[in-house]
Amino acid sequence: MNDFVAPDVDWAALSPVVIVLLAAVLGVLVEAFVPARFRRTVQLTLSLAALFGAIIAVAALWSGVAETGGTTVLGGSLLVDGPTLVLQGTIALMALLGLLVIADRTETGEDAFAPNAAAVPGSEYEELARRKGVHQTEIYPLVLFATGGMLIFPATGDLLTLFVALEVLSLPLYLLTGMARRRRLLSQEASMKYFLLGAFSSALLLFGIALLYGYSGSLRYSEIAEATQVPGGLDGLLLVGAVLVLSGLLFKVGAVPFHTWTPDVYQGAPTPITGFMAAGTKIAAFGALLRVVYTMLPGLEWDLDVVLWTVAILTMVVGTAAALVQTDMKRVLAYSSIAHAGFVLTGIIALNEAGIVAVLFYLLAYGAASVGAFGIVWLVRERAGHADGTDGPSPILGEATHVSQWAGLGRTHPVLAVTFALFLLSFAGIPLTAGFSGKFAVFAAAVEGDAWPLALIGVIVSAAAVFFYVRIIVLMFFTEPAVPDEAVPAVAVPTVAGQPALGGTSVAVETETAVAARSRVTTTVVGTEGFATVAIAVCAVLTVALGVFPSPVLELIADVAAFLP
Repeated sequence: MNDFVAPDVDWAALSPVVIVLLAAVLGVLVEAFVPARFRRTVQLTLSLAALFGAIIAVAALWSGVAETGGTTVLGGSLLVDGPTLVLQGTIALMALLGLLVIADRTETGEDAFAPNAAAVPGSEYEELARRKGVHQTEIYPLVLFATGGMLIFPATGDLLTLFVALEVLSLPLYLLTGMARRRRLLSQEASMKYFLLGAFSSALLLFGIALLYGYSGSLRYSEIAEATQVPGGLDGLLLVGAVLVLSGLLFKVGAVPFHTWTPDVYQGAPTPITGFMAAGTKIAAFGALLRVVYTMLPGLEWDLDVVLWTVAILTMVVGTAAALVQTDMKRVLAYSSIAHAGFVLTGIIALNEAGIVAVLFYLLAYGAASVGAFGIVWLVRERAGHADGTDGPSPILGEATHVSQWAGLGRTHPVLAVTFALFLLSFAGIPLTAGFSGKFAVFAAAVEGDAWPLALIGVIVSAAAVFFYVRIIVLMFFTEPAVPDEAVPAVAVPTVAGQPALGGTSVAVETETAVAARSRVTTTVVGTEGFATVAIAVCAVLTVALGVFPSPVLELIADVAAFLP
């Protein structure tokens, strides 16, 4: 006799996750059955509809969760409470904006991805795919699968589901990182580094899960939290397991000393993927870390304080110090993201309700600025000057990622430069931007939670970080743009056959005209279909709105900022 009882699944509570993952599966079928000429349109429509549907699903669940405090799903494997909905809504919104940048194409029909990622860089096969105009639309289901993992990650109620969600969000990102159209070898190297270090961090997380299960006999957060309240002889097992689990999560947020992958991956990945990853992965990972610290390990506050304080201080200081000496724009933003991870950790260490609200708000503000900033980086390109001094359009090259190439951008493209400056000022935490409101919230929560030394260090580091943000702004608006060198005129260089050259060596060279010419690569903003422009505009509006009117959003988050046990 079969005693199996089918579980009662609350599909409505799972609707944001189900919509995105179902669309990802449909996207795989689209790749198999839809003709190539229609594939991009179908994939883009499906992906945008799924992400928009996930946002609508979060909004539909909001009132019920605000009244009841949330619900457990799948026997407690997933917890749909207020913080879950805030994080899922933020992730879905950032993924939607990031997808607009990912889907955008230049005037010549070029996107950010290699025509065939499986081709050997520089091979005839790759060149053939480029000439035929091949485009890889597999990126859309990969982005949706990664987004689905991100939606699950902060909602997990047990360690096994946490690990599964981590792999679901990570594996597509490993692939997407290596698919850049230009600088293919750098992209593939970044993908390999991300994969190897990600596998290492997953092993740490899995080992920590095993130790915590050995300590408590359960994988549920709530049951592990109950076990920590009872003194026993296995406290060392508990502490080591907790540190290993936190290490796996700190890797995903790019905290020191688990940050080494961040600058290389941010630089090598296709820039639209970098923006998507910088926003979505950090939001999901910090959401998971917030839940683990607040619901599973609150009894270890005194034991883990030293670890978390050390990591937070090192992350803020190392991220800021390293960003000061970078010359590549994507690496500057990468180290900036590391520093911001330290600021967010300050709010988590507060261990109070104000800390939860502050972290959730900060993640929204940081995500909007990140997607917008990397969207602009994708639009700023190199233009090759004519070696012969002739007029006419010159070819557009890759992204102008060297900081010096942004000189004078405020004079040639003022709207774009002003928007990028807005995002930089938000990163710096200048008043009337979302970044200022977020930093003020996390530092205030830290002071309220008796972690004022962390808040003080955060303020000092933020003041130091202003230098490299303002340096870029000064470069854009107060430095002359680079212009092509004038062509060097032809010069006749007569030589006499049979005459000894300097050094006593005999040569025989006929008279010829040596033509020397030089050109300098300049910077321009590439024209596109407009998807990226829409995403950047929305991010700019969010950055200003959250900075000028933060109170309504903070109050909305505060109404639901309570974790289910």
